[in-house]
Amino acid sequence: MASVIEQKSKLDRREPIGDGPTGRRAVAWHRFLIALSDVAALVVGGYGARRLSLGAGLSWWVLVAFGVTFWLFIVAANLYNSRLASDRNEELLRVVRSGTRALIAVGLTALAVGADVTLGSAMVVLLLSILAVATVREGWRLWFSRRRQSGRGLWGSVLVAAESDAAEFRRRIEADASSPHTVLAHIDPSVHHDVEELLTRTVAAARQSGAQGAIVVESLLDARTANALVRGLLQAHLYVDLASTLVDISADRLATRTLGSGIVTWIAPRPRSGWRGRAKRLFDVVVAGGTLVMIAPLFGVIALAVKLSSPGPVFFRQERVGRYGEPFDMLKFRSMVVNAEELLDELQVGNEGAGPLFKMKHDPRVTAVGRFIRKSSFDELPQLLNVLRDEMSLVGPRPALRSEMVDWEPALYARLDVKPGITGMWQVSGRSGTTFAEYTRLDLYYVHNWSMLIDLSILVRTIPAVLRSEGAY
Repeated sequence: MASVIEQKSKLDRREPIGDGPTGRRAVAWHRFLIALSDVAALVVGGYGARRLSLGAGLSWWVLVAFGVTFWLFIVAANLYNSRLASDRNEELLRVVRSGTRALIAVGLTALAVGADVTLGSAMVVLLLSILAVATVREGWRLWFSRRRQSGRGLWGSVLVAAESDAAEFRRRIEADASSPHTVLAHIDPSVHHDVEELLTRTVAAARQSGAQGAIVVESLLDARTANALVRGLLQAHLYVDLASTLVDISADRLATRTLGSGIVTWIAPRPRSGWRGRAKRLFDVVVAGGTLVMIAPLFGVIALAVKLSSPGPVFFRQERVGRYGEPFDMLKFRSMVVNAEELLDELQVGNEGAGPLFKMKHDPRVTAVGRFIRKSSFDELPQLLNVLRDEMSLVGPRPALRSEMVDWEPALYARLDVKPGITGMWQVSGRSGTTFAEYTRLDLYYVHNWSMLIDLSILVRTIPAVLRSEGAY
């Protein structure tokens, strides 16, 4: 058998993988187009800010300087790295940080030279520019997602994992719409006698399948084998993704650093108390209160329609389990007949919900007006009152019934560490069409990884989910 050195020498003489439609040239072209669209977004944001602020404290040189500095910070934040930008929350966080740093840098410079920059105008520039860049990048994300769903733009990989892990990692890749990976070959390291053979077989599998990289699951590899394998794959011009066995940990909580000659991953805690909890509560009160004021006429029209459509009260009250297990009455516009709860047992045979959840697409208990307000999610609007009463939050796990908790696994009780929400990760991920296992995983992911940025992301994603009526019935 050839030595590792001889094998690497042979690999070096081969052409690098990835010069096809989904290879390096295509990646470079896409990065150029995304950079161009970022510049266009910053121009639109700056022009819009100048128009809205009527020119107050917004001279053209300040806007140009801010736009250029913002873009340079975007470059410095590595936001043209396709692997990083595939994570929506991490991308948005870095865009916000880039804009904030640009505003501080240009603002201090403007003040130093005596330019008149007002705080209000500066905030308008920052918010509109962030919104413009985030909107453009979300458009690119949707475009890439649709290409991948049609089988184009995928990043072929060899999966190096034990047989017991391979199926799970394939499932993760297929379930993640933002993932560019497609597994073209699988190598089980446990059946190879040494690292030379493992490296040779992995590279050969990549050449034969046309893969551009390898996903290496480290669970069965010792340090020596993992290091030799990764270095050999890189020498063969293959990209390498090291897959951790950790699941449902937000990427923005992870940071790598050196420890001696090795690398360790640091995971930051995610506290929910202190100023973070107060900020979330303030945000809830301001947004819920402001929304109720703006929709007061709509609120009244729906209430009148519910009252006239069938006998019974306008609001439906149901006891749900809140934070720390405290019960509260959740409010909804009534969408069913008054004796709906009494008819539930008769309909259990037609239950289409996941796990202990009851859902039925053509539930006979739903009134004509009820079907409309359910489809549009207008029935949820009274829960804004629950938010003002500090029983719920705008974003959080779905408020559970006491009866549902009978079948909960111990881990699921962590949902009670936070206030339930009007919307959440479950609602923007398919709602009624989501399996109970996925519903559980999404709720726990939110609880353990909560941040204000995740809340904002969910609220933004709620709007198109409601407009498309995803899983609502």
